[in-house]
Amino acid sequence: MVPIITDYHAVRRLADDIRANVSKVMVGKEQLIDRLFIAMVTSGHVLLEDVPGTGKTLLAKSISKSIDCTFKRVQFTPDLLPSDLSGIYFYNQQSSAFEFRPGPLFTNILLADEINRATPRTQSSLLECMEERQISIDGVTHQLEEPFLVIATQNPLEQQGTFPLPEAQLDRFLFKLNMGYPTSQESVDILKRFKDNQPLESLAAIAASESIVQARQIVNKVHVSDEMLAYIVSLAEHSRRDEAVASGVSPRGCQALLKAVQVQAVLQGREFVTPDDVKELAVPAWAHRLKLRGTLQSRGGAAASEEVIERLLQQVSVPTEEGISS
Repeated sequence: MVPIITDYHAVRRLADDIRANVSKVMVGKEQLIDRLFIAMVTSGHVLLEDVPGTGKTLLAKSISKSIDCTFKRVQFTPDLLPSDLSGIYFYNQQSSAFEFRPGPLFTNILLADEINRATPRTQSSLLECMEERQISIDGVTHQLEEPFLVIATQNPLEQQGTFPLPEAQLDRFLFKLNMGYPTSQESVDILKRFKDNQPLESLAAIAASESIVQARQIVNKVHVSDEMLAYIVSLAEHSRRDEAVASGVSPRGCQALLKAVQVQAVLQGREFVTPDDVKELAVPAWAHRLKLRGTLQSRGGAAASEEVIERLLQQVSVPTEEGISS
């Protein structure tokens, strides 16, 4: 029987259970696990960027195995076609009719491995499904399953044979996250854990896909005061006026951060959003949405965008405690 998620405490317990289960495989990635949970609950998507061998694919597989839902993995290559993702209509000679053969997009969790190796045409085929949870094929619209989460990976160092993600594609991702190298002790723990067996193989599901959908209904009720809404908008407007920024945070980016901080508040044991929630998630939710001016974009890259968001968080006045929770 699937546990019914009826209140904030149940959502927090669900997040704790998923974090603990994934931590049987991953070492020292609790914050990343929480942010993937936030993405699932808010119908967002995640771009994992880091060098090979840091555990991007392993993290995505561990999350998918912890939830009783469907999972598909696609290795993106230059010859990958949009129909390879969405599916095709084919003529069945036995039934003398055209039938639809669904592609890997018809799943709950899609791992788009090395997404920047696919051509812009194939990348653009993801836009509709990521935003509207549907796919239009030959004039017919197909609804995707819920929940639907795209976890895309890319290597920031190797540029030969890759196609940079356009701004419209980046704006569809709730978070852009980095795995980072483990500490010395974490590296020792990883070697011990994987020395004799593969913990991913024995990982069992501890949550149902229905629980994620139910949690979404609960977190939507988390209180966000007018002062907090104005704080998020003010940060976005400052990003558009910043002299280093050519294109600032979009209205979609504001909505994405709002949904994310509602879940973050629940994970912190609160039923209302505070400025600390915004400060915690502003960088992973917004840095990849900025387009910097001139050579800053090529020289500074992701680090420069993160510095801009951090500077805005220091410049924009923070709402007072009075009225935040009322």
